[in-house]
Amino acid sequence: MPNFKPTSSSGEAPQVTLREATFADTALIADMHARSWASAYRGILPDDYLDRGLQAERAAHWDARMKEIAAGAGRVLIAEHDGEAVGFVCVLVPDATGSVLVDNLHALPGRKGLGTGTAMLAEAIRWARSRGARQLYLSVLEQNAAAIGFYESRGWQCAAREADHMAGIDLFSLRYVFPLD
Repeated sequence: MPNFKPTSSSGEAPQVTLREATFADTALIADMHARSWASAYRGILPDDYLDRGLQAERAAHWDARMKEIAAGAGRVLIAEHDGEAVGFVCVLVPDATGSVLVDNLHALPGRKGLGTGTAMLAEAIRWARSRGARQLYLSVLEQNAAAIGFYESRGWQCAAREADHMAGIDLFSLRYVFPLD
Protein backbone atom coordinates (compact mmCIF):
# COMPACT_ATOMS: atom_id res chain seq x y z
CA MET A 1 0.00 0.00 0.00
CA PRO A 2 1.34 3.44 -0.77
CA ASN A 3 1.61 5.91 2.08
CA PHE A 4 -1.83 6.98 3.28
CA LYS A 5 -1.94 10.76 3.59
CA PRO A 6 -5.15 12.02 5.14
CA THR A 7 -6.30 15.43 4.05
CA SER A 8 -7.72 18.11 6.25
CA SER A 9 -11.02 19.87 5.62
CA SER A 10 -9.08 22.88 4.34
CA GLY A 11 -7.48 20.70 1.68
CA GLU A 12 -4.01 20.97 3.19
CA ALA A 13 -2.11 17.73 3.66
CA PRO A 14 -1.46 17.20 7.38
CA GLN A 15 1.86 15.91 8.53
CA VAL A 16 0.62 12.46 9.62
CA THR A 17 1.22 9.62 7.17
CA LEU A 18 0.63 5.91 7.51
CA ARG A 19 2.83 3.23 6.03
CA GLU A 20 2.65 -0.53 5.96
CA ALA A 21 4.87 -2.09 8.62
CA THR A 22 7.31 -4.82 7.67
CA PHE A 23 9.10 -7.41 9.74
CA ALA A 24 12.07 -5.00 9.81
CA ASP A 25 9.86 -2.66 11.90
CA THR A 26 9.30 -5.23 14.68
CA ALA A 27 11.75 -3.63 17.16
CA LEU A 28 10.34 -0.16 16.45
CA ILE A 29 6.76 -1.36 17.06
CA ALA A 30 7.76 -3.17 20.27
CA ASP A 31 9.54 -0.04 21.53
CA MET A 32 6.56 2.21 20.77
CA HIS A 33 4.23 -0.31 22.44
CA ALA A 34 6.35 -0.49 25.61
CA ARG A 35 6.74 3.30 25.80
CA SER A 36 3.02 3.81 25.34
CA TRP A 37 2.12 1.27 28.05
CA ALA A 38 4.73 2.70 30.45
CA SER A 39 3.00 6.06 30.17
CA ALA A 40 -0.68 5.15 29.78
CA TYR A 41 -0.71 2.37 32.38
CA ARG A 42 1.29 4.17 35.09
CA GLY A 43 -0.82 3.93 38.23
CA ILE A 44 -2.90 1.12 36.70
CA LEU A 45 -0.28 -1.63 36.39
CA PRO A 46 2.58 -2.16 38.85
CA ASP A 47 5.54 0.19 38.35
CA ASP A 48 7.91 -2.77 38.62
CA TYR A 49 6.24 -4.37 35.60
CA LEU A 50 6.29 -1.14 33.60
CA ASP A 51 9.92 -0.36 34.48
CA ARG A 52 11.53 -3.81 34.13
CA GLY A 53 11.14 -6.40 31.44
CA LEU A 54 8.37 -4.67 29.49
CA GLN A 55 10.66 -3.96 26.51
CA ALA A 56 11.71 -7.62 26.27
CA GLU A 57 8.14 -8.86 26.71
CA ARG A 58 6.81 -6.55 23.98
CA ALA A 59 9.74 -7.53 21.70
CA ALA A 60 8.82 -11.22 22.03
CA HIS A 61 5.14 -10.44 21.52
CA TRP A 62 5.77 -8.44 18.35
CA ASP A 63 8.22 -10.94 16.94
CA ALA A 64 5.43 -13.55 17.07
CA ARG A 65 2.66 -11.14 15.98
CA MET A 66 4.59 -9.85 12.95
CA LYS A 67 5.13 -13.45 11.79
CA GLU A 68 1.35 -13.95 12.02
CA ILE A 69 0.75 -10.70 10.12
CA ALA A 70 3.17 -11.78 7.39
CA ALA A 71 1.19 -15.03 7.10
CA GLY A 72 -2.02 -13.07 6.46
CA ALA A 73 -3.50 -12.59 9.95
CA GLY A 74 -4.01 -8.86 9.51
CA ARG A 75 -2.21 -5.61 9.02
CA VAL A 76 0.07 -3.26 10.94
CA LEU A 77 0.53 0.37 9.98
CA ILE A 78 3.08 2.80 11.35
CA ALA A 79 2.05 6.43 11.74
CA GLU A 80 4.71 9.02 11.01
CA HIS A 81 4.78 12.73 11.65
CA ASP A 82 7.31 14.58 9.54
CA GLY A 83 9.09 11.26 8.92
CA GLU A 84 9.28 10.27 12.62
CA ALA A 85 7.40 7.15 13.80
CA VAL A 86 4.85 8.32 16.38
CA GLY A 87 2.39 5.43 16.59
CA PHE A 88 1.04 2.23 15.14
CA VAL A 89 -2.17 0.28 14.67
CA CYS A 90 -2.65 -3.47 14.30
CA VAL A 91 -5.91 -4.92 12.94
CA LEU A 92 -6.72 -8.59 12.49
CA VAL A 93 -8.74 -10.11 9.66
CA PRO A 94 -12.49 -10.42 10.22
CA ASP A 95 -13.54 -13.34 12.39
CA ALA A 96 -16.48 -15.68 11.70
CA THR A 97 -18.93 -13.00 12.89
CA GLY A 98 -17.49 -10.37 10.53
CA SER A 99 -15.76 -8.48 13.34
CA VAL A 100 -12.29 -6.96 13.04
CA LEU A 101 -10.17 -6.70 16.18
CA VAL A 102 -8.19 -3.50 16.58
CA ASP A 103 -5.49 -5.40 18.42
CA ASN A 104 -3.40 -2.35 19.22
CA LEU A 105 -3.56 1.38 18.60
CA HIS A 106 -0.87 3.50 20.21
CA ALA A 107 0.45 7.02 19.83
CA LEU A 108 3.67 7.83 21.63
CA PRO A 109 3.51 9.88 24.81
CA GLY A 110 4.14 13.52 24.03
CA ARG A 111 3.10 12.98 20.40
CA LYS A 112 -0.65 12.85 20.91
CA GLY A 113 -2.94 15.50 19.46
CA LEU A 114 -1.39 15.34 15.99
CA GLY A 115 -4.34 13.50 14.44
CA THR A 116 -2.41 10.24 14.57
CA GLY A 117 -5.04 8.16 16.36
CA THR A 118 -7.83 9.55 14.21
CA ALA A 119 -5.92 8.76 11.00
CA MET A 120 -5.12 5.24 12.21
CA LEU A 121 -8.76 4.56 13.15
CA ALA A 122 -9.99 5.91 9.81
CA GLU A 123 -7.66 3.58 7.94
CA ALA A 124 -8.64 0.62 10.17
CA ILE A 125 -12.29 1.31 9.37
CA ARG A 126 -11.58 1.61 5.64
CA TRP A 127 -9.58 -1.64 5.69
CA ALA A 128 -12.29 -3.50 7.64
CA ARG A 129 -15.00 -2.32 5.23
CA SER A 130 -12.91 -3.44 2.25
CA ARG A 131 -12.94 -6.94 3.77
CA GLY A 132 -16.69 -7.01 4.29
CA ALA A 133 -16.54 -6.62 8.06
CA ARG A 134 -19.68 -5.72 10.02
CA GLN A 135 -17.93 -4.05 12.95
CA LEU A 136 -14.62 -3.33 14.64
CA TYR A 137 -13.95 -4.01 18.30
CA LEU A 138 -11.19 -3.47 20.84
CA SER A 139 -10.48 -3.74 24.54
CA VAL A 140 -9.37 -0.90 26.76
CA LEU A 141 -8.48 -1.08 30.44
CA GLU A 142 -11.34 0.27 32.54
CA GLN A 143 -9.04 2.78 34.30
CA ASN A 144 -7.64 4.18 31.03
CA ALA A 145 -9.88 7.26 30.94
CA ALA A 146 -7.89 9.00 28.19
CA ALA A 147 -8.30 6.09 25.76
CA ILE A 148 -11.98 5.69 26.66
CA GLY A 149 -12.57 9.38 25.96
CA PHE A 150 -10.72 9.13 22.66
CA TYR A 151 -12.80 6.17 21.42
CA GLU A 152 -16.12 7.50 22.68
CA SER A 153 -15.51 10.88 21.02
CA ARG A 154 -15.16 9.02 17.73
CA GLY A 155 -18.40 7.09 18.01
CA TRP A 156 -17.23 3.85 19.63
CA GLN A 157 -19.67 2.31 22.10
CA CYS A 158 -18.98 0.28 25.23
CA ALA A 159 -20.51 -3.17 24.75
CA ALA A 160 -19.17 -5.18 27.70
CA ARG A 161 -17.06 -5.20 30.84
CA GLU A 162 -14.77 -8.22 30.98
CA ALA A 163 -12.43 -9.65 33.61
CA ASP A 164 -8.80 -9.36 32.54
CA HIS A 165 -5.39 -10.26 33.94
CA MET A 166 -2.20 -8.31 33.22
CA ALA A 167 1.14 -7.99 34.95
CA GLY A 168 0.08 -10.42 37.67
CA ILE A 169 -3.03 -8.51 38.69
CA ASP A 170 -6.74 -8.93 38.07
CA LEU A 171 -8.53 -5.98 36.54
CA PHE A 172 -11.29 -5.19 34.05
CA SER A 173 -11.28 -4.29 30.39
CA LEU A 174 -14.07 -2.65 28.49
CA ARG A 175 -15.01 -3.98 25.07
CA TYR A 176 -15.76 -1.17 22.63
CA VAL A 177 -17.42 -1.66 19.25
CA PHE A 178 -17.77 0.44 16.13
CA PRO A 179 -20.55 -0.76 13.80
CA LEU A 180 -19.90 -0.49 10.07
CA ASP A 181 -23.57 -0.48 9.00
